[in-house]
Amino acid sequence: MRKPRCTRTRALVALAAAVLATGCSAGSLGSSGGDGAGVTLSFLTSNGPEDIALAEGLATAFMARNAGVTVQVEQRPQGTEGDNLVKTRLATGDMADVFVYNSGSLLQALNPAQTLAPVTDQPWAQDLDKTFVDAVSGNGQVFGAPIGTVQAGAVMYNKAVYQQLGLQVPRTWDEFMANNAVIDQRTDAAPVIQTYRETWTLQLFVLGDFRNVLQTEPDFPQRYTAGQVKYATSAAALRGFQHQQAVHQAGYMNEDFASATYNDGLRMLAEGTGVHYPILTSAIGELVASHPDGVADIGVFGLPGNDAATNGITIWTPNAAYTPQTTQGPQRDAALRFLAFIASPAGCQAMTDAATPTGPYVVAGCELPADVPPAVKDIQTYLDRSAASPALEFLSPVKGPNLENLTVEVGSGIRSAEDAAALYDQDVAQQAQQLGLAGW
Repeated sequence: MRKPRCTRTRALVALAAAVLATGCSAGSLGSSGGDGAGVTLSFLTSNGPEDIALAEGLATAFMARNAGVTVQVEQRPQGTEGDNLVKTRLATGDMADVFVYNSGSLLQALNPAQTLAPVTDQPWAQDLDKTFVDAVSGNGQVFGAPIGTVQAGAVMYNKAVYQQLGLQVPRTWDEFMANNAVIDQRTDAAPVIQTYRETWTLQLFVLGDFRNVLQTEPDFPQRYTAGQVKYATSAAALRGFQHQQAVHQAGYMNEDFASATYNDGLRMLAEGTGVHYPILTSAIGELVASHPDGVADIGVFGLPGNDAATNGITIWTPNAAYTPQTTQGPQRDAALRFLAFIASPAGCQAMTDAATPTGPYVVAGCELPADVPPAVKDIQTYLDRSAASPALEFLSPVKGPNLENLTVEVGSGIRSAEDAAALYDQDVAQQAQQLGLAGW
């Protein structure tokens, strides 16, 4: 899912002291390890504070183990502007030696087989989780090393309010709505937090529901990619839009939903003035940074569907570090060594030291510290019982850019779920045609 990376950013991590210690400046943050006489690598990442913290932590730890290699961390803008910059620099041959970008469908827009150096034959590629490998592959080749951890598209909730009201974690949509009714009747808190000021946050009712779609229609990704099934014609896929509409119609949203920001939503969640927040769990990092006293009260559960027996959670694989094909010679060798470090237990430890993990790592041998926030442990329980499924964007290259605007309209009562789904099908058709996919 493409979204602004300002407070998140994508907030895979965010321990406040570690973030602030990076001293995010406007230009290259470059670290100059060694004596400068060896190879210098440029390392491009988003200018979000958490992303900078990870990049700086990895660069420092790698240089400490590789005398003569200097890694200079560079920043790029977030969101669409950053996407366009990455594509432009790749097209003009001006890309950094190593750069951080999305895994999944957005990666395919970079035409990785033509622009990126494959790492399929690197020994460390065998240590990566298969779901992640699939998300950084194309034309039978693997291209990236994971930056950060798994995150989920789920409901973050206030456990203290749940305990006060004697509520149980819902396993079906009906149970979820029943919990909302209790919260609405017995407290002054908003049952469901919505933050329309930042429209990327509104997509989770749809995107986070994909675990439920997949349980009902296991072949949905293949048929969707082939243009054989659409959101408007699949009852399972349509439910995400319908659920967002139902929450609005029930009056369960915070009164200021139209103007509330992402940070407002996290504050409400931490304070208990809002109880449920459907969001990417990268938000755990921002909670650690901005509301450390409330972190212990925050949990996570997957967006519930119709069947308790298939209840689970939808996950997003981490971003990845890539090397462009234009990086050659000693820089290519050093860049591949850097990717190998990133995809190792030592690299995971460097990231843990830089900022609090907000989900499990996808590298064999990488372990989470015992003191991670409770919400991270909640995500791990779904993985441990094999109740996690990847988001659609990791199973299909088809994803339209206009979903967040349509979910604004559904959640505001401006457009029906059915109309929004039909318009989204038109939106994704344009992208599928640009990709040259058959059936569209």
